[in-house]
Amino acid sequence: MAVPLPDILPKIPQLRKVQSTAVKGKLLCDGKGYEKARLKLYEVDPIKDTLMSEGLTNAEGEFELSGKDTEWTKIDPKLNIYHNCHDEAIECWRKVEIVIPDDFITEGENPAKTFDIGILNINAVLPGESRDCLN
Repeated sequence: MAVPLPDILPKIPQLRKVQSTAVKGKLLCDGKGYEKARLKLYEVDPIKDTLMSEGLTNAEGEFELSGKDTEWTKIDPKLNIYHNCHDEAIECWRKVEIVIPDDFITEGENPAKTFDIGILNINAVLPGESRDCLN
């Protein structure tokens, strides 16, 4: 009788840890909530970033995202915001990257804290802003 493979292998401790984060905020364009901005929550990796969550702002410009990833070391989360505030005629979206501080990373599947970016006026050209045609 064959013995199932997992029963004969030694138990190897899991060194990678599930970690999570959450972010929320509000986007304004011309003083009004900016609806349908694309939001993507990533874990930054050296070769290819891992998408943890994505969504859109609501009619008031508000959003809340959370995500998780399993890594050997502490995750490096960032939020990418894609929008066309005052650029509707240009094909590529304006892209803003916000790094989420380490204080808002939780070991486990459910984030203990949410990073609040506050109210962001996306009329302004923000530091590090770029264009993204593929998002």
